[in-house]
Amino acid sequence: MSQEFDQLRLYIEEHTQDMVELERLLTSIPALAPENGGDGEEKKAQALEKWLLDNGIKDIKHYDAPDKRVSSGYRPNLVATVPGINDDYSIWICAHMDVVPVGEKSLWKSDPWTLVQKDGKIYGRGVEDNQQGLVSGVLAAMSFVRQHIIPEHTIKLLFMADEEVGSTYGMNYLLKEHEDIFGKNDRILIPDGGDPKGETIEVAEKNIAWFRFHTIGKQSHGSRPDLGRNAKLAAADLALRINDLENFFNKKNDLFDPPYSTFQPTMQLKNVEGVNIIPGDDVFCADCRINPDYTLDEVRAEVKKRMKEIEEKYGVTVEVSELQAEQSLPTPSDAPVVLELKNAIERVHGIKAKIVGIGGGTVAAGLRNKGYNAVVWSTMDETCHQPNEYAIVKNIALDAMTMAYMASH
Repeated sequence: MSQEFDQLRLYIEEHTQDMVELERLLTSIPALAPENGGDGEEKKAQALEKWLLDNGIKDIKHYDAPDKRVSSGYRPNLVATVPGINDDYSIWICAHMDVVPVGEKSLWKSDPWTLVQKDGKIYGRGVEDNQQGLVSGVLAAMSFVRQHIIPEHTIKLLFMADEEVGSTYGMNYLLKEHEDIFGKNDRILIPDGGDPKGETIEVAEKNIAWFRFHTIGKQSHGSRPDLGRNAKLAAADLALRINDLENFFNKKNDLFDPPYSTFQPTMQLKNVEGVNIIPGDDVFCADCRINPDYTLDEVRAEVKKRMKEIEEKYGVTVEVSELQAEQSLPTPSDAPVVLELKNAIERVHGIKAKIVGIGGGTVAAGLRNKGYNAVVWSTMDETCHQPNEYAIVKNIALDAMTMAYMASH
């Protein structure tokens, strides 16, 4: 396939600007979840589907998730297929269509919903997260379709909803209602994280637990703490004990940066109105990222033990709820998708790839927990969620070539 790959590479080089124009189209259609004040991804999905059909990718199936909160009544999930010579496995490129809100608009140098191209970069909300990976996958598929080259392995482009706020209507819905679309031997690539060189292949994620602690004491005057039970004082002690879990669950895993588990108190809710009031009620949250050496049940048990110690010491009641809990199995470092991607990166990028884990969460977790080997990889500066988000145009081409290489060998 070396001669054919040279054709694919040349096509990608010559048509990268077409992907900039597709990015321009997609950026102009805000796709925000209802949780972020939006109406979902339907309009963006319609525009993308029309573009694909107009450009020769005809096999597109819908796996839409019902959602009464949006005007269309559903959240779109699309799978576009380019059949290959062999049916032993498919190569999946999974990208999400939804984006995050703009944030503080005054920090943007241009309209977030109007793509700007300058000095080899494109700017706009969503251009990197996750439209860069989306259009790289499209460009890789187009390099076969437009030149009438049949890939060695079937290419599956998955365009998902709802990644930014939990994937209930995206990947998690697919794994619950349509799991049969994936095969255990499939190579699943999620271009939704990476580094500026494209050298890191993410195969594992830290387990995630977001806790909300509600401490209930008794309010009193600031001069008479003896008549109250200071919920703030108890909560402050609890926050320190939660942070101290970093010393308790202290195994290191060099896949991750940092290599240790983190237990960080974060958001604090407002309690009393005056300085001279002993709070009888306090709420704070903690973001915990736990190395996969430990289970969430182990963490939960230790958290409850420390909560009980606080209750006994201060005479308060502590209630805990979980805002998020995700436990993820790793993809083996010698899985075929890892080895084949490493080879493709070396061939296209000219660099040696390395295996890493991350502290954040991706849709790979759900796939891995179901027994599918998935990797997260892309070449990006990771400006996602920031003002003046950008993507580097040449990275679109390089990543598309890498994907095309995997499909052609």
